[in-house]
Amino acid sequence: MLQQLVADRAMSAVNGTAFALTPALRESYAEGDDDELGDVALREAALASVRLLAGAAEEAGSELPARRVVLVAEVDDVTARPDLDDAVVRLSGPISIDDVLAAYVDNAAAEPAVLAAIDAVDAADLGDEDAELTVGDAQDHDLAWYATQELPFLLELL
Repeated sequence: MLQQLVADRAMSAVNGTAFALTPALRESYAEGDDDELGDVALREAALASVRLLAGAAEEAGSELPARRVVLVAEVDDVTARPDLDDAVVRLSGPISIDDVLAAYVDNAAAEPAVLAAIDAVDAADLGDEDAELTVGDAQDHDLAWYATQELPFLLELL
C-alpha cells in the first residue's frame, strides 16, 4: 500500500477504515491530552497494520519485509465508527500523498516480533492470552517517523 501511495500519489484504505482522535476516544479516557490520545489512535492503527500484514502473508509474492506502517494524514471527510472501536473512522475516499503529514514505520529490529505477531493476531483477537502477549511484543516496538518526501527513499532501502 505504501508503494501504491508513492507510485500513484494516492491510495485507498482497506474498506475505507482509518484511525483518528475521535470524540468517542476522548470520552473513553479520564485524562490525556491530544498528543497522548493521538498516540492511542496510532497504536490502534499499528495493530490494524499487523492484521493487514497477516492478510498479505496469505497472498504470495511480497518482496518487502514485514513492517508495520501507519500514515498520518490530514483528512476532513470522515465518519466515526464507534461500533468498531472508539478510534475507528471511515474515510470517504482515497488519501492523496499531499494529505499525508508523516509515516511511522517499523525498524528492522522489530521484524521478528512483527512476524510472530502476524502468526498470532487471529488467535489474539479470539482471546488467546499467549497470542495476545506475542502481539504485544510487536506493539512494544516504537515506530520510526518519516517525512512524506522520505518515503520513496525508504522503499528503496527496504
